[in-house]
Amino acid sequence: MTNRERILALLRGEVPDQVPWFGDLDYWYNALVYKQQLPEKYAGDGYFQLNRDLGVGFYLQGYEPFTAVYEGVEVLVKEEKEERITEIHTPFGSLTEVQRFLPTSCSWAYTKHLVETADDLPAFRYWLEHTRYEPNYAEAERRAKIIGDNGVTLCYLPRSPFMLMVALYSGIQNLVYLDLDAPEEFAATMELLEAKADEAAQIALESPAECLMIPENLSSEVVGLRYYAKYMQPYERKWVKLIQEAGKFSFIHMDGTLRGLIRPVAETGFRVLEALTPAPVGDLEIEELAAAAGPGPILWGGLPGVYFTDKVTDGEFDAFVQRVLGVMRQEPRFVLGVADQVPPDGIWERVARVRELVELYGNY
Repeated sequence: MTNRERILALLRGEVPDQVPWFGDLDYWYNALVYKQQLPEKYAGDGYFQLNRDLGVGFYLQGYEPFTAVYEGVEVLVKEEKEERITEIHTPFGSLTEVQRFLPTSCSWAYTKHLVETADDLPAFRYWLEHTRYEPNYAEAERRAKIIGDNGVTLCYLPRSPFMLMVALYSGIQNLVYLDLDAPEEFAATMELLEAKADEAAQIALESPAECLMIPENLSSEVVGLRYYAKYMQPYERKWVKLIQEAGKFSFIHMDGTLRGLIRPVAETGFRVLEALTPAPVGDLEIEELAAAAGPGPILWGGLPGVYFTDKVTDGEFDAFVQRVLGVMRQEPRFVLGVADQVPPDGIWERVARVRELVELYGNY
């Protein structure tokens, strides 16, 4: 079977010939570009060939099939050395966000969030009210042709409004204080944010993608059950139902601790719980995942990113992959994936080695 045939069989409740292996190489790839270590043949669309040459099924390279258009507000983005500064100017005041690039990790970190106090909420809502979305489907159509038999086309919906605030606009600490200090204004902001997220989500739903992900980046020690049930689950249930009715497959990105939320998230109805990170990095052993999630969703992940680095020996890597495959081939509901991504210091040969181990130990 091809990688595409394997993953579609599993998504449809059928049994493929072996455990599908689909890894997220985007972070590692971009780090190789930054460090000028990427072979020239893999530049640009060569990314898709890189997946093929390493034997990795393709499904993900963060892509929202919609474009935000701002009317009546001024949005300025400027980069100075290793800082990216975003300014939003409205009649109700200005908002500023600052991100700093960290060369060692090849990632961006927020040093100032867009919304930090209740005083920022009127300008933030004005910006939301004057944002609309337009479809951007060309990339989904182009990818489908390039991916071919090596995988599926996946697009993002927006995160739930709560996780948009946590991950992008305010951070968890500021968000908690907003909820406590200005509950009515906070509630109005969340209601508006959901309305705008719904507009973008509808565009994603109508895209050519076969799979649709809510990229929550959910971790149970950050959110907790109370916030999940109140602010996130209703949004997710709404869109999981609509995705299913559209004949597509729903994914959620869970790349943090799992024990407190994996069962409620599974019961929300997602077809796939993706980027599941087991111990020793996460808080559940690989053998515990299926029972913790309960019946229903496909469980996608299993290989913590650190295992692709020199912090782990070749022998430890092989033994861990074999252990994970030993669990996954017992029941056709698993996809072997990276949890969450191959890191910047990932070893090329380790990524290629997974395909060899799947061929040896991954058959049902």
